[in-house]
Amino acid sequence: MSNGRRRSPSLFSGIILVLFGVILLLHYFRGDFPLWDIFWRWWPALLILWGVVKLVERMTYRPAAAGAGAAAPRTVRGSEILLVLGLFALIGTIAGIEWVRRHAPDAEIPGILGANSYTYDIEVAPRPVPPNAQVTIRTTNGDITVRAENTTQLQVTAKKSVRAWDDKEAQRAAAPVNVVIEQTAGGFDVHPEGQSDNERVGVDIEARVPLLASLTLRNDHGDVKTTGLMGSLHVNNQRGDVEISDCAGVNVEMNRGDLKVSDAKGDVKITGNGDDVDVANAAGGMTLNGDFSGTIRAEKIAKGVHLVSQRADLTVSRLPGHLESELGDFKLYDATGNVSLRTSSKDITLENVTGKLAIENRAGNVELRFLQPPKDDITVSNESSGITVTLPANSSFEIQADSHSGEIESDFSGDALKLTKDAQGNSHLEGKVGTHGPKITLKTTYGSIVLRKAG
Repeated sequence: MSNGRRRSPSLFSGIILVLFGVILLLHYFRGDFPLWDIFWRWWPALLILWGVVKLVERMTYRPAAAGAGAAAPRTVRGSEILLVLGLFALIGTIAGIEWVRRHAPDAEIPGILGANSYTYDIEVAPRPVPPNAQVTIRTTNGDITVRAENTTQLQVTAKKSVRAWDDKEAQRAAAPVNVVIEQTAGGFDVHPEGQSDNERVGVDIEARVPLLASLTLRNDHGDVKTTGLMGSLHVNNQRGDVEISDCAGVNVEMNRGDLKVSDAKGDVKITGNGDDVDVANAAGGMTLNGDFSGTIRAEKIAKGVHLVSQRADLTVSRLPGHLESELGDFKLYDATGNVSLRTSSKDITLENVTGKLAIENRAGNVELRFLQPPKDDITVSNESSGITVTLPANSSFEIQADSHSGEIESDFSGDALKLTKDAQGNSHLEGKVGTHGPKITLKTTYGSIVLRKAG
């Protein structure tokens, strides 16, 4: 007779294998199924499912029915932990390889679980269009590339890509998909037909349009690239990178991805969400309204910058220099005109900024460096961090500085400048240096204020 204790079976392993198997099948038979996004957003649901299964096992366990030698079900089995970790490693590997295949199509990466990629060219007859034609180009899964040229035709080339087990299956999936140019009341509409019925098929579209065309680009999943357009440009890209160069007015709506704009002949307007933003050499102004989690760069923006997000509100009248904003830092160099910045949890650095300056910040240091004596008022309000202002030795100004529970240091001195500190540890600096200078107002809590002379 055996003295071993039989382990009661667990439902969790079977449930989790079925769940992962269904998700993997959906991913491979529907090319747009967001495998990694599902797990990134919903992985806590796996813990909930795990806990529910264990509660059910405990509640339904009956020692008498299981037999005297049967052990009560364990709360968590080591084999279950290994199974979950192994499946997550598999998902991570697949998602990583898929990401490389999307962003580096020339990389030699074999198909996963037997799936291969097949591509087929699509022939589209050119259409004559007016020089200022309204053109819309859209696809749900694929890249869009547009070049504006001195032409009176709308020329389109396209390519469809299919992930399938073999060429026969790929041809069968790709056969219903085509690209057409339709003339509508609003202009010309370039789009795939049959793609929505078979989302495994991606369609890349390349087009040449007249220089003065008004262009609208819409894409759900893929990159967008445009160059040379002198008419209006509106881009709506839900998931993918956008690159625009040598165009006139630019209006971009995004949901996820990087944006790069260079040599814009007019205004650049950006809304939505995304990652990195890089705008350089704009003859108009730059407006960004939304939350972009990466680095925001702007350089040589003739009519200034206005950035609005949940974390910051910035207005710069003119930007012949550049700015860079990322998670914990904000840097602005060589800006002219007025500057207004409201943010938090950022270390702020401003250098060679002219015009009226107003900054509100908390939980981040503020450093201002002036290469020339300031001529306009400066106001800085900070919390729980310090303020450092560096001025040329020949500067003239009126100052009022207050640090609650902090120190104030000044390289400037004189009979008209008075520094005091009370019994509660609050410091106060007030007075004038030189004559006919701007007013400098500095205020912080639990941080120091330092006034430096430039060396």
